[in-house]
Amino acid sequence: MQERQWITTRRSELDALAEELTKRLQEVQVERDELAIAERVLNRLAEQVQADAEAVAPASAKVAGRAVLLIPHRGDAADEGALPGDYRKILAIVREADGPVQVRAVGERMGLDASVARQAGAAAGEDDQARRPRLAAQTGRRAVHRTSVTARAGRNWRAPGGGS
Repeated sequence: MQERQWITTRRSELDALAEELTKRLQEVQVERDELAIAERVLNRLAEQVQADAEAVAPASAKVAGRAVLLIPHRGDAADEGALPGDYRKILAIVREADGPVQVRAVGERMGLDASVARQAGAAAGEDDQARRPRLAAQTGRRAVHRTSVTARAGRNWRAPGGGS
């Protein structure tokens, strides 16, 4: 008789243990499913960050025989050391000057061909000529030809009545 009682008691203990383990197993499976979802989300985010980084990767071109970035890479760093080398050189040249610095002088110090700058300046001047009547109409000021102002003032063109 004791054996039957022992078997019944033991069976009851095992049933309770099986019920507890089933409940615990369900909790573990729920947590595993949540972790699998989190892993998929993180993988998708990493793929998206990678795709964004590749899509925003700056393209390079040759200007005056030198490779330059068409769109410089930007970061959140506020430190000057994070700037590309050419930018740091430009900052150093401007800081060394006693006053305003002409673009041509910066280009020469950096070893750039001045003829490229002249071509770009001529194209900008043509564009400026086309915009001048529209700018005059918008501002209510008369348009003044840049070369006449430059010849009289001996410095860069400024809009009539403009600030420094």
